[in-house]
Amino acid sequence: MPEKKEEVCQEECFHPDMLERARKSMMPQETLQDLAELFKALGDHTRVKILNALYHAELCVCDLTSLLDMKQSAVSHQLRVLRAGKIVKSRKEGKNVFYSLDDTHIQKLIELGLEHVSEPVHRR
Repeated sequence: MPEKKEEVCQEECFHPDMLERARKSMMPQETLQDLAELFKALGDHTRVKILNALYHAELCVCDLTSLLDMKQSAVSHQLRVLRAGKIVKSRKEGKNVFYSLDDTHIQKLIELGLEHVSEPVHRR
């Protein structure tokens, strides 16, 4: 696909000060990879629905299955992905496993994401 004029520089330029500042500020590769994995885990509609539910209440797999109208195996699979990404945590109570958001960072990510997608188009 051809690039649009507003997407590329119309004149070749070089900004050594800004480039050096950006280079010094770059995160280590491992941190960037971890961040990419976090966003990848958040990038699935079903997992976002699960997070939306867990934002409001700690729920067991049966609750999530009923709420989302999904099979337990499908919900469990998505929860495994979210647990692996340290996005949700679980606790066992008797024969049930309850899930909740891992910490306040995840809660804030959801809040910031909602704020971003709720902005009027003209403000973007």
